[in-house]
Parts: sequence; C-alpha cells; structure tokens
Amino acid sequence: MKAIIPSVIAAVIGLATPAFADFQQITSRDDFLRLVGGKTLTRPLVKLQVLPDGRIAGTGASWEVTGQWSWENGYLCRSLKWGGDDLGYNCQEVKTDGARVRITSDKGKGDSADFLLR
Repeated sequence: MKAIIPSVIAAVIGLATPAFADFQQITSRDDFLRLVGGKTLTRPLVKLQVLPDGRIAGTGASWEVTGQWSWENGYLCRSLKWGGDDLGYNCQEVKTDGARVRITSDKGKGDSADFLLR
C-alpha cells in the first residue's frame, strides 16, 4: 500500500498542475510591452514591473528593486539595483507561454527565472 501512495500523490499533483504551452521567444519591443504592460511579474518573494518608460520597479525579498531597461537586437537589456547593490547590466532572452515569462541571462545562455504575469 505504501508503494502506491507516491504514485497517487504524483498523479494528483499532475492533475492540479496547469498544462502550459511551449515557451515562445519574444523578439520585439512591441511584443514585449504587450506581454508585460500593466502587469506585475511575480515569483516567490519577488514582484517587478517593467514600465513602458524604460524603468524597472519592485521588490525582491522585501528590498527595493530599481533599474532601467531597453530592447536591443531582440533582447531585454537591463541594469538593476537590488537593496542598493548594483547587479549590473545584462541582455536577456525573453520567452513566454502566455501565463509565464521566462527570462534567461546572457542572451539565453545563462541562468533563467520564471515569472507569473499578474
């Protein structure tokens, strides 16, 4: 009986997890703004807004996040400060499945973070 319980739990979790479409890369500034405009990008302990005027604002683990962004050659390029620490400049790949945004540093070759759109 105990051997069956993990598979039952996995099946229930699988049913409770929404099915998401494949992630598609965002390649234009206009598409990016349509995606994130007026929304908050959220993940545990993080809430960010990417504003049309080129600003980034929000919080991460209760510290203020501020920054600037631009769209360059198909990538979101940003400079960020988090709690006063300069996180530097980085151009990032942006993908979406419609409900989430996946941002990957170093033009898609670095670390990724998934955000819900709220």
